[in-house]
Amino acid sequence: MLAAFRSFAKSPWSFGLLGLIIAAFVLVGTTDIFGSRAGINVITAGSRTVTQPEFQAAFRRSLQQLGQQYGQPVSQEMALEQGLDQRILSEMTRSEALAELLRRLGVRAPQDAMREQLREIPAFFDPLTGEFSESNYLEALRREGLTRDMFEKDMRDGLMRAQFVPAAADGLRAPLAYSALGGVIALEQRDLAYFVVTPQSVGKIAEPTEAEIQAFMKENAAQLTLPEFRGMTVVRLSRKAMETSVTVDPAEVQKRFDFEKDSLSRAELRTVVQIPVKDNGQATTVLARINKGEDARVVAGELGIKPIFFTDKPRSAFFDAGIRDEAFRLPLGGANIVKGGFGLAVIKIEKVVPGSAATLEGNRTAIEAKVRADAADRKVSEASKVYEDARAAGVDLTAAAAKAGLPLTTIAPVSAEGAGQDGKPVAGLSPAVVKAAFEGAQGQDSEILEEAPGEYFIVRVDRVVAPAMPPMAEIRPYLARNLMMRKVAEALRARAEALQARVQKGESIDAVAASTGAQVVRAQGISRATAQSQEALGRELLGTAFGSKKGDVFTAATSTGVAVATITDLRPGDVRQIAMAARQQQQQFTQQIFTDIGASVQTYAVGKVKAEGSIVNARAALGVAPSATPEKTDAAPKGK
Repeated sequence: MLAAFRSFAKSPWSFGLLGLIIAAFVLVGTTDIFGSRAGINVITAGSRTVTQPEFQAAFRRSLQQLGQQYGQPVSQEMALEQGLDQRILSEMTRSEALAELLRRLGVRAPQDAMREQLREIPAFFDPLTGEFSESNYLEALRREGLTRDMFEKDMRDGLMRAQFVPAAADGLRAPLAYSALGGVIALEQRDLAYFVVTPQSVGKIAEPTEAEIQAFMKENAAQLTLPEFRGMTVVRLSRKAMETSVTVDPAEVQKRFDFEKDSLSRAELRTVVQIPVKDNGQATTVLARINKGEDARVVAGELGIKPIFFTDKPRSAFFDAGIRDEAFRLPLGGANIVKGGFGLAVIKIEKVVPGSAATLEGNRTAIEAKVRADAADRKVSEASKVYEDARAAGVDLTAAAAKAGLPLTTIAPVSAEGAGQDGKPVAGLSPAVVKAAFEGAQGQDSEILEEAPGEYFIVRVDRVVAPAMPPMAEIRPYLARNLMMRKVAEALRARAEALQARVQKGESIDAVAASTGAQVVRAQGISRATAQSQEALGRELLGTAFGSKKGDVFTAATSTGVAVATITDLRPGDVRQIAMAARQQQQQFTQQIFTDIGASVQTYAVGKVKAEGSIVNARAALGVAPSATPEKTDAAPKGK
């Protein structure tokens, strides 16, 4: 199929068909052509909109960030199950509403600031000339799945917020009473008395009966059922594997180096002081003093002029063409008067870092690797054509792979997570291969699919093992062990609650503990501020203790059993420590208040500009049916 598609794509008919398709999309849009034309934007906020491609790009970036955070790819299906689309839609709706509100208030992003920010991003510069490159800019955006409009819209919004936020936060301070209250709560001290009811104290628990085991199995059937497994055959087309059989041609290496030489060279950098002047008279005075050896900064300061500094900058960092040309003409230490686009200025060259021309020997390893990779890519392409031609002629996958000289591997059944039937991950099996196997039908082989740059594969599903409960003989020990653990836990809890009731009725905790052979432990002066040093008590016991009043009796699980505990005393913290905590935490409370105000402003903006988000259109942008993920209530998005 790919071979046929490639042949068609090279024909003149393909261009006509593509033109018709584009025209159709322009006329009817890319949503359901049989559905409503009430609106295909994902978000509308006054004059602002978020299109489906913009939402899709934001969703993809969030998936990539999650993958980096967790150290493994996060599938779209997994993200949708967790409601990621809903959260992104809500956040973007609130953000768009705020941007529209700021626009209505007259906040604008200065074009100069936009240009300055663009020129601070190294990826947008040409490594040869050291100047801002429009083509590098657009290519960098393309790699991130962004258009120029998307990127610059986000940049403008960020600049508007950068103007609004400092003004809104200026002078904001949380009242000391707020942070003092936090100090009172954190430093409040309480004394705890407790004893632990251990498994040994509940006596022998009867072994689970067969009926109990069967009932326990039915109760946990969903967790016990083994997932679907699929066995497969994988054919790989690998650039890396092909590279071992490639002989690098020295002439190709030289040709590739000649092509890349300019981009591999290092641009010249200069440090320049620019002193704006009012007229020729002042310019002449400044230049004369600099030429006599006076420091340009001192001269500017005495004349009340604020100089402009360019430190270790390439030519591209100088926006004014007149300044730039003279700055890179003058020698080190040279100075001159320049008529730039914004008026007269005196410039002084304080430092020059010469550029350097690249050499083949200095870059041979990298150049040879590129030549070798290109040759291997050609071999991969040739092998894929041989394989596809063989399949088109009716040859089966195994024979076609052999004809193309491609390695073939048989994989025992694995789950959708890439684990074998023993529960262990199968080495060398990527998520892309597993995903393709679970999307195909039994006996069907896939198209040539990309696994990674330069790495491709074909997968055929050989066997499907349906979800099933493991054999009873295999899981009986597991069921019996876990059921026994639950029975012991229930007996412990019941025993502890009975002892708790005795203390609540008036018996002393010491007497109740003694009746069970346990010993009371007393922890004095515990507080939220020192909870970390009391980790041995356990999270549940500590948490319940901090939520209880003096005299309360309660039970809580510990690492050795179930504790019966009571708060014997409760005291306020030291006044001086509370005062210190109030001062130290004031900034933290201020930040929290500002965060709350920011959320309130966004909520206000949503209502003020009547911002709406459509989950239906958002999911359409992701190629997902509206009902494919559970609806979740959110203040901002609304289904359409």
